Amino acid sequence: MQQISSVNNKTVKDLAKLKRKKYREESGLYVIEGFHLCEEAIKANKNYVYLLGTEDALNKAESDYDVDLSANNIILINNAIAHHLSATKNSQDIFMVLKIAQPKEFPFDYGKWVLLDNLADPGNVGTIIRTADAAGFDGVVLSPESVNLYNPKTQRAMQGSQFHINLITHDLSEVITSLKHADIPVYASMLDQSAKKLSEFEPVAQLGLVIGNEAHGVSSTVADLCSEKLYIPIKGKAESFNAAVAAGIMIYHFA
Repeated sequence: MQQISSVNNKTVKDLAKLKRKKYREESGLYVIEGFHLCEEAIKANKNYVYLLGTEDALNKAESDYDVDLSANNIILINNAIAHHLSATKNSQDIFMVLKIAQPKEFPFDYGKWVLLDNLADPGNVGTIIRTADAAGFDGVVLSPESVNLYNPKTQRAMQGSQFHINLITHDLSEVITSLKHADIPVYASMLDQSAKKLSEFEPVAQLGLVIGNEAHGVSSTVADLCSEKLYIPIKGKAESFNAAVAAGIMIYHFA
């Protein structure tokens, strides 16, 4: 076990920078925080670069998750460092550093996929991924313009689902083309009553389901590539659904 006692330590400074996308991309590393996420990573047999925690946190990791505290990639830190590294108000004083190991592509010729077109809110993205995982979907594709998958808020919102299903950032036009080439229908969620009602669609074994930006919806370029356009009827006076709520309704319709 290593021990660090100063927030001015170079390793601590470098890890604190990983809250920002620029440094995550430069280093190829990202941080998850809290016992639940660290547990999910361990259960998924993820090889972590470092596990950092206060004495109490590391003792809990040892007793609950069989972490070998004698390993050289275990780092004992103090409360001041934990506060410095934390991206939350109430830190659990345990952090895991992982390598970004996102594949460049998947064979998009099978299964059920959610495609996120320029989603901006990390909470929405994480919630949609978690819902897709719960519904048994094969994966989620984020457009390059969507919020970063390794954003700390996105990671927290996924609640470990990032370790259960396929996730990739990829050009949606290419993905949709690949799905349709494999005779897999792709449906765009639209706030447009000229589209078909969700209830008109039967559950299918394979599909792509496109969810659009919170403010602007699915882009016209992406929508024009899709097999069909669908919408969820609104019975009250609300103008629209939250993106994650709408996605959840549609995901479970097709689950």
